[in-house]
Amino acid sequence: MQPNYTIRRPTQAELSMLPAIEVAAAQLFLPTQHAFIATWPPATLDDLQAYFAWDGVWVAVDADAMPVGFALARIVDGEVYLSELDVHPDHGQRGVGRELIKAVAIWGKQQGYRHMSLLTFNDIAWNGLFYARLGFRALTAAECGPELTAIAQSHIAVGLPATARVAMLAELDQLVDLH
Repeated sequence: MQPNYTIRRPTQAELSMLPAIEVAAAQLFLPTQHAFIATWPPATLDDLQAYFAWDGVWVAVDADAMPVGFALARIVDGEVYLSELDVHPDHGQRGVGRELIKAVAIWGKQQGYRHMSLLTFNDIAWNGLFYARLGFRALTAAECGPELTAIAQSHIAVGLPATARVAMLAELDQLVDLH
């Protein structure tokens, strides 16, 4: 990550800035087969507040201390679950997403967890392949716990194509050592 970014916990006031980052990041889906995602509403302030209360929000801020990316995580099936990762496209391709994942992994390890899971698209290079390069591996349906399975089913219920989704898992030790 370039030195003009910092990963930290957000302030309460910064939560209201995160939906705009999510909307901007969603525009990256426009040229893909999942363009409809660009029109979905972002996380609500209530949703973000819940993650904040769980201690599950991290922000990347630029040199002016303005949020440019964020990660949301919680505990699912007894392990860290990366619910969302968004980086404003103006700050993409600079290692910000990788550093957000590393921050979540450090927190998870400090809490005594061993793995991080997530759900993503397997047919977009900056989704599944990005996570695979960081050390995540695809899970079979049998390897998914009941809570992760329920989240995956809820994604399908709101219109995400089941055939394009993949559950992935990585060891926190590996993610903590990302460069």
